[in-house]
Amino acid sequence: MPVEKNQEYIVEIIDNGYEGEGIAKIENFTIFIPNSIKGEKVRILIVKVLKSHAFGKVLEIIKTSEYRKESDCETYKRCGGCDLRHIKYEETLRMKQNAVQSLVNKTLENKVKVEETLGMENPYNYRNKAQYPVGLDKEGKPIIGVFANRTHEIIPIKECLIQNKKSENLAKFVLEFIKKNNISVYNEKTTKGLVRHIVTKIGIKTNEIMCIIVINGRNIPKEKELVSEILKAFPEVKTIVKNINTKNTNVIMGKENINLYGDGYIKDKLGDFVFKISPLSFYQVNPIQAEKLYNIAVKGAEISKDDVVFDLYCGIGTISLFMAKYAKKVYGIEIVEDAIKDAKENSKLNNIKNSEFIAGDVEIVLDDLINKKKIIPDIIMVDPPRKGLDNKSINNILKISPKKVVYVSCNPATLVRDLKSLEEKYEIKTIKPVDMFPFSKHIECVSVLCLK
Repeated sequence: MPVEKNQEYIVEIIDNGYEGEGIAKIENFTIFIPNSIKGEKVRILIVKVLKSHAFGKVLEIIKTSEYRKESDCETYKRCGGCDLRHIKYEETLRMKQNAVQSLVNKTLENKVKVEETLGMENPYNYRNKAQYPVGLDKEGKPIIGVFANRTHEIIPIKECLIQNKKSENLAKFVLEFIKKNNISVYNEKTTKGLVRHIVTKIGIKTNEIMCIIVINGRNIPKEKELVSEILKAFPEVKTIVKNINTKNTNVIMGKENINLYGDGYIKDKLGDFVFKISPLSFYQVNPIQAEKLYNIAVKGAEISKDDVVFDLYCGIGTISLFMAKYAKKVYGIEIVEDAIKDAKENSKLNNIKNSEFIAGDVEIVLDDLINKKKIIPDIIMVDPPRKGLDNKSINNILKISPKKVVYVSCNPATLVRDLKSLEEKYEIKTIKPVDMFPFSKHIECVSVLCLK
């Protein structure tokens, strides 16, 4: 091994990986170094050595990249929410484009040129959903914040530059109520204590706010007083929900919701449509970019009035409804039953008559629609989780050969892997990265495939 753990080295950063980390080589041995930028010369400490590569941390920057900027956040290095906060925004967009291009070049026969990343005009305070863990500080006082990267230590928040400011103010307000009334907070080690998380959701276009208090029990002391104080301080709050989570688990929310105020949902607008958002339903956390992403996907699909469209992993039906106004019929499939309930409601709410939503495992439902019900789509839209598509779904797509497949992905590695399985039958027309999570390593892409 050309490097040893706990030893210092001076290296040149020759590239950035697809999670934003710097890459250096010593005698052709690869070292990954977070918080470093291509073109920099740095002194590093080796923290971990494996057979094929090692990990280092920056001790000193000897030569600084022109793209480095002073971080505007005190906690970003510990929190892990914004891995790229030390890099100028325009450069992070180029890095994301290059990261996807690098995967394409390594994996695909068709070396399609990845388009420029679509960035945000204002890449700040863009998140419409916040989840604040509640815990105790070293002096035993209740705090809220974010978990330190790869740990469950809570870092108190001063100001988060990607969260909506109203989320932060509301969560801090609830924390003050907890302190003032000596309400116990959850301790992960002992599994005792009541309040676990404060979750907020905000309709960016409607200004409607949902406040969810996740508890390890059934009742919050002074519940009515809490509701009345929240409403007095935050008149935009449309619903307050108590979520019951008594399990010893890392999952933030339990399955049971009890409405303390309002109907248990808020509304938001995306494009021409109004969507109902409930506590457990998935809704894009950056609706400004989500609208752009959906428009790119729908435009790429080139849907006509005679087309039957399948929307796999449809969530609460956002992209399904965007497509329904152009299509003959849209079938949305999603495993989360609450999301399908919301999708059906959203369809009614927007007076969409040509959509059908089915709850179930995509792999099984797709197989059933195609092979038993003999419903053959002209176009398939997919937006799978990070693990990408399963083999059975890929085989079914290849078997029925729709004229177009539009693949929306939150993980470039599994996107490119799946495109490789499809490229013998399909021409990959475009891959467009969209920056849904500015200053983070995450990359969302839209890829349009046409049958050869």
